[in-house]
Amino acid sequence: MAAKPVAPIKRLVVLVSGSGTNLQALLDEIAAVGAEAYGAEIVAVGADREHIEGLARAERAGLPTFVRKVKDYDSRDEWDAALAETVSAHEPDLVVSAGFMKIVGKEFLSRFGGRFVNTHPALLPSFPGAHGVRDALAYGAKVTGCTVHFVDDGVDTGPIIAQGVVEVRDEDDESALHERIKEIERRLLVEVVGRIARSGYRIEGRKVVIQ
Repeated sequence: MAAKPVAPIKRLVVLVSGSGTNLQALLDEIAAVGAEAYGAEIVAVGADREHIEGLARAERAGLPTFVRKVKDYDSRDEWDAALAETVSAHEPDLVVSAGFMKIVGKEFLSRFGGRFVNTHPALLPSFPGAHGVRDALAYGAKVTGCTVHFVDDGVDTGPIIAQGVVEVRDEDDESALHERIKEIERRLLVEVVGRIARSGYRIEGRKVVIQ
């Protein structure tokens, strides 16, 4: 019997803005099972600010890093183009937003649309935007969670890849609820990126089909 062909290992560029716990979850999983078994390897980590733990995690892992700060450019469009050019130089198959807190623009999406994975701490399309956890609490939702989705030109409107559910407890405040969501978010992101790297996927309208 002929051996099953091994799919090429996909190249990931990960973007961070803060502590980098989602990045660390990806690093830990790839180190534990190996890039071939996981289906992907991280080839570079980028950020929109300096001196953050996310970059330190990447440097400890021996990965190339880069910083593109919005304030270093005359316009948001120039920043977006510079970010796109820098990411492109690493030839990624997928770009992963691991807590990247900047909204990308037309140039970035023209290169990486359908390949840019993000997470959101709510069950989209409910509670999009910067305060998904706070908004779910304020609304009185009994369940919330996290969403892994592809980024499009809207705010948290891209095609949904996977979701994880978290119960809202009576005693929850925003911090406690967000911490439980983050635990699910890390596991779901690691699972989803590995699955789409190993198996491939297609986007049919709003539906993401993993092969």
